[in-house]
Amino acid sequence: MKIAVVGTGYVGLVTGTCFAETGNTVTCVDIDAEKVRKLQGGQVTIYEPGLELLFERNVKQGRLFFTTSLAEGIEGAKVIFLALPTPQGEDGSADLKYVLKVADDLGPLLKDYTVVVDKSTVPVGTAEKVKSRIAARAKAEFDVVSNPEFLREGVAVEDFMKPERVVVGTSSPRARKVMEALYNPFVRQGNPIIFMEERSAELTKYAANAFLATKITFMNEIANLCERLGANVDDVRKGIGTDSRIGKRFLFPGIGYGGSCFPKDVQALAKSAQESDYDFRILRSVIDVNHGMKTKLVPELKKFFNNNLAGKVIAVWGLSFKPHTDDIREAPALYNIEEFLNAGAVVRAHDPEAMENVKKVLGNRITFHEDPYSAADGADALFIATEWPEFRTPDFDRLGKLLKNKVIFDGRNLYEPSDIRELGYRYISIGRQTV
Repeated sequence: MKIAVVGTGYVGLVTGTCFAETGNTVTCVDIDAEKVRKLQGGQVTIYEPGLELLFERNVKQGRLFFTTSLAEGIEGAKVIFLALPTPQGEDGSADLKYVLKVADDLGPLLKDYTVVVDKSTVPVGTAEKVKSRIAARAKAEFDVVSNPEFLREGVAVEDFMKPERVVVGTSSPRARKVMEALYNPFVRQGNPIIFMEERSAELTKYAANAFLATKITFMNEIANLCERLGANVDDVRKGIGTDSRIGKRFLFPGIGYGGSCFPKDVQALAKSAQESDYDFRILRSVIDVNHGMKTKLVPELKKFFNNNLAGKVIAVWGLSFKPHTDDIREAPALYNIEEFLNAGAVVRAHDPEAMENVKKVLGNRITFHEDPYSAADGADALFIATEWPEFRTPDFDRLGKLLKNKVIFDGRNLYEPSDIRELGYRYISIGRQTV
């Protein structure tokens, strides 16, 4: 099948590459000429484990192409995926300007029956808006389908190739048949393609992310309570996570969630509720608690230095919002770094993949180091913001000699407190007693 994917961010590039991997001919379209030039030259423009291998193979075998021309990109395409940004507006709602602009442009370009697919995370009712905008200028037949993505950055390729479920929102039997044929190769092991009407599919994506964000936030609230009651959040987490009704995933306390999905999607769903005259109190609390969790350890760090960070050197391990990605959108590390800098501290940072992206934001306000030990060399304290695997078992003897003070502020609970105490460190984490 010939497919077009409009937008080459995380969702678009993974979607296009994975569809090419199952034998489809895919053309990805983007208005960013420099990005397209890099992609045409064989350079993957995001860090996503496993993507580069599939990308190179499908480009080499002539199934994956890139262009800045929408007309060229959709020529002959039976399905057009819209994988465009939906940034958060000033009022918290999702901004649809990019999606609707492409919808306007698509109308006169359609020549034969086409299925246009909203792959972006969009508010309920967007499929109707897109259909209306295309119809205003289209002569050919088409359907608009909602097909939300459920990709986790860091394992997005695996999620796409072996999805737990595929959600398709359409009221058109014709479009349903096309989407079923497109996704059948990915669900051969029996995982479902769930068909529903468009509005339900749009809400499903927001509901899923909001619920996962709520689980994280609930566990952070329990962690805060553990600190006051003298309990250990790790034990509580294990105790409730083995309940099959709850499950062990998304129960890890830490300095809040970030990224491109949860913050924006939770805010957008809360805004949609507000516009519908419904007070979604749980979501408002999730947003408030998460905001506070991001810099929860800052007061503890200031207290350690007698509320004077002027001239203190803080080593920060981890800049991305989570491991296995270079995405820094709403990353808790950035919030903490700003707090440190505003208090007069010097920041030395290391991240396996995200440093180039942070340089674009912070420039020379902090220094960047190619390995975690050089970042820690001469630092007054270590602050851990992202749970990269290489941070889990460092050489503590070497680290202790590099740090001026053997103190670790761990926003991701990487270490067992009793083990750290035996090594002579002062260790401050989330929901556990300070040692």
